Amino acid sequence: MENDGKKSTALISNISKTFNTNKVVDNLSFSVMPGEIFGLIGPNGAGKTTTIRMMMDIIKPDSGEISILGKNLSEDSKDKIGYLPEERGLYKKLNVLQSLSYLASLKGISPTIAREKTEHLLNRVEMLPHAKKKIEELSRGMGQIIQFLTAIIHDPSLIILDEPFANLDPVNTELLKEIVLELRNEGRAIILSTHRMNEVEELCDRILMINHGRNVLYGELSEIKSRFRNNSIFLELEGDPGELTGVTGKRDYGNYTELLLDGKTAPQQVLEQLISQGKNVNRFEVSTPSLHEIFLQVVEEGQ
Repeated sequence: MENDGKKSTALISNISKTFNTNKVVDNLSFSVMPGEIFGLIGPNGAGKTTTIRMMMDIIKPDSGEISILGKNLSEDSKDKIGYLPEERGLYKKLNVLQSLSYLASLKGISPTIAREKTEHLLNRVEMLPHAKKKIEELSRGMGQIIQFLTAIIHDPSLIILDEPFANLDPVNTELLKEIVLELRNEGRAIILSTHRMNEVEELCDRILMINHGRNVLYGELSEIKSRFRNNSIFLELEGDPGELTGVTGKRDYGNYTELLLDGKTAPQQVLEQLISQGKNVNRFEVSTPSLHEIFLQVVEEGQ
């Protein structure tokens, strides 16, 4: 398994889970490394949430092993995990300060340190003025920010975020992204599970796509995008490109043209032809599909 020569924060080896006769997770293996954001993606019902729940020891795998910081799951190792579940839930009658301080104390943090951390984090997200508000008085987005803070207040080594950007406005989405990147730069291992492929593309170093509980794509995002790269070029230039050796077709998109290659001609050879003809090239880009396009293609092939 790639990257496992290094010391992984989380190592999942051949886990499976069946409910009744439905195999929800099927012999799944992956690793999550310190200082990386790892995207866990897949269509609804693919097995993502079940995988996360097994990592949190909420449910047990039927087979396989889960290791956190080199140890099997235990109460001690679970304290090294921060978890933002998709199903949000805080004590509605407690105020913000009480909620964060109490949940920090459950992780063994002293009341004094818990309050210091709480005030620091609330200040970081510009919510210190709301510290005395009850959770039920907060907007949905503000409540989600508080729940995110409960996942990181104990300085976990592994942070699991399930749909962290749902219900957030653009300003708070950017704020949360900033904090996630800060945590990665501090050496935390972060699992990001989301349906928003643009967020995965922006933030993640590596991804695992699962479908029907099985691994269908796993590795570095840049390598995966390169693997699915189309055999074509996006071209923007003054005038018509004319006839070019190795180009089998053209698609006009108004501002730019897509040149379809024959599979034998390298993009560089096409660029050299254009330059030799004295063309003024404003854009020359080897087409690479978005992760959203790759996602749709892989899911469709797996139906």
